[in-house]
Order: sequence, then C-alpha cells, then structure tokens
Amino acid sequence: MNSPEFKAALKLLSRLGLTANYTGFYHASYAVALAFRDPSRLLFVTKCLYPDVATKFSTKPKCVERNIRTVAALAWERNSSLLCEMAEFQLSKKPSNTEFLAILTTYLSSGKLSV
Repeated sequence: MNSPEFKAALKLLSRLGLTANYTGFYHASYAVALAFRDPSRLLFVTKCLYPDVATKFSTKPKCVERNIRTVAALAWERNSSLLCEMAEFQLSKKPSNTEFLAILTTYLSSGKLSV
C-alpha cells in the first residue's frame, strides 16, 4: 500500500479537500492505484475493483462502494472546480463512483501529478 501510485492518489484526494478520517479516503486511493496499473479495472468496478479493495481492507465490496461514494460527494462539495479541472470538462453534477475513480486515474496517468 506504499506504492508511488497509492501515495499520489492520497495526494490527489487531499488536494480535493478530503482527509484521512474517512475510510473511503483509503479505499478510493487504493482503487485509483489499482486502476493506474491496469486501467481495464475501471470497466469492471463492481465485479473486479471493489472486491479487490474490499479484500485488501478486510471488508465487503458494498462497504467499499458506499465509502467511495461518500468521498466522491465530499470532493464535489468541497472542491468541484478542481475536480472539473482534473476531468478537463465541466461536470454538471456529482460524478458517479466510476466517473470519480476514472477522473482521478486519468489525471494521475496524465503525468500532471508526479507518481
């Protein structure tokens, strides 16, 4: 869990105004790190990504989904302008979990934040 991708994802979430007192902070960071290594995981979020994160954190995939939904909503509330900047297009509403993870993964992959 100390991979450069995980640390960079933690940094991204911090920039969005999120803090480590949310379990979803770590769930989302780990999910982004996994998707960074294998972007096809974003195609199978509920069947692949959530179960892998749940296994790592000894919890259930539904809990991972809920916790990521919570941090995505908080990121939207606290810093929607930065989230739109990361997405490189105007978001008209809070992104879904998959969109949120894809935005962060794509931003990280773009090299705009060093890994």
